[in-house]
Amino acid sequence: MKLLIDSFWRAAVYCLYPRVIGLSVLPLVLIVALSWLLGYLYWDTAVTFVRGWLDASAWLDMVWRWFEGVGLASLKTVVAPLLVIFAFTPLVVVASLLAVSFMMTPSLTRMVAERRFAGLQRKHGGSLLLSLWWTFFSLLLALGALVLTLPMWLVPPLALVLPAFIWGWLTYRVMAFDVLAEFASADERHTLMARHRMSFLGMGVVTGLMGAAPSLVWASGALFAAAFVILVPVAIWIYTLVFAFSSLWFAHFGLAALQALRDEPRQTAVDEVLPAAPAVAGVSPHAAARLGGDEPGQIDGITDVVPRLKP
Repeated sequence: MKLLIDSFWRAAVYCLYPRVIGLSVLPLVLIVALSWLLGYLYWDTAVTFVRGWLDASAWLDMVWRWFEGVGLASLKTVVAPLLVIFAFTPLVVVASLLAVSFMMTPSLTRMVAERRFAGLQRKHGGSLLLSLWWTFFSLLLALGALVLTLPMWLVPPLALVLPAFIWGWLTYRVMAFDVLAEFASADERHTLMARHRMSFLGMGVVTGLMGAAPSLVWASGALFAAAFVILVPVAIWIYTLVFAFSSLWFAHFGLAALQALRDEPRQTAVDEVLPAAPAVAGVSPHAAARLGGDEPGQIDGITDVVPRLKP
């Protein structure tokens, strides 16, 4: 817990550094450009499709009539864009996570290492190809979990818990691997991810809950169409900063845990240092070696305590 809190506040302070803010601009520009392109090409088509699906639903027709009866007839025109935006949000989250993972996390990890762990040896236990495969496989598992749990999102408490847990699990898998890939060996990475699994998962869930804030901006952009063009880049930048914070949090925690792992005393140090010694009656080989005896019958010039049998 102490390491979690220490890493948290250090990551929060590092987010104020101009270098971190500058690094967040490149993923922001990339995701905004991609979002604008997809919106330009498919926005009208997607909204028309969703609106047609809503109009074709018999049970929703009763809902629209009830809204008209209470004076909310214009709400129907807002629902279709909202559904498109909420369906588009997971894609933006995943794209932001991947962009930060590949564009920012290595640089942020090196910055943390230079400032706090200058003497930490780099063992390069994870290659770029392995990182791509790990991220792709984790992403498939997360998307599969999203699809399988969609019916549960109709339950209000689960609608808040499940997405945060799934995004948190994905964030933990991607960020922990990328942070340790350059500095830890493969064995060290496996050890740390197994030893601190719950801490890593908790960090991912916390950042996943923090990522829920931009969803309010998405909704505001749909309700206030005039500000939509401004609010969407703001939401994407918040996603980028949240994942940048998570990168720094995982970097501080992971590198500190790696340093502690390497500082642990070797359990087999005595066995590696002590030379093999012949057995002495009543005395173990290690005891004989510590006393410095070379012959079975003599230990540092003292006659063996076991009397010799006379013929």
